[in-house]
Amino acid sequence: MKVKPVANAPDRRRLRWLWSALAWLCFGLGLLGVILPGLPTTPFMLLAAACAAKGSPRLRTWLIEHAVFGPAIRDWETQGAVSRRAKWFALGTMGLCAAVLWLLEVPGWSLAAAVVSMGVVAVWLWRRPDPAVADARQG
Repeated sequence: MKVKPVANAPDRRRLRWLWSALAWLCFGLGLLGVILPGLPTTPFMLLAAACAAKGSPRLRTWLIEHAVFGPAIRDWETQGAVSRRAKWFALGTMGLCAAVLWLLEVPGWSLAAAVVSMGVVAVWLWRRPDPAVADARQG
């Protein structure tokens, strides 16, 4: 007896195209984050690598092997780790953004919501482990 495919079953090629488009969108946002303060680069690159795993193997390979983005992606995927340098940079950027919001005299509720959000992210980020040293990974 032959089993008919379900009429509403998602087309794999369409899903692959969607994952690929999402990977490229995240990659583009990550690149914008390099030049725009307040827009994070690393989370978008992590998302780009995750989406590319399902939609664009070439992009994923390029990201994983990239000299700048690759180490952070590999550390996150293998250990759930964030480098101490990235943590300090994120904390400094959040502090700078909070200061800019304060200087721009945004409404109090808006400033408070932003500072609380950044504080929650900072606590979460600092609770992530530091990556294992290179020697431990090889040995």
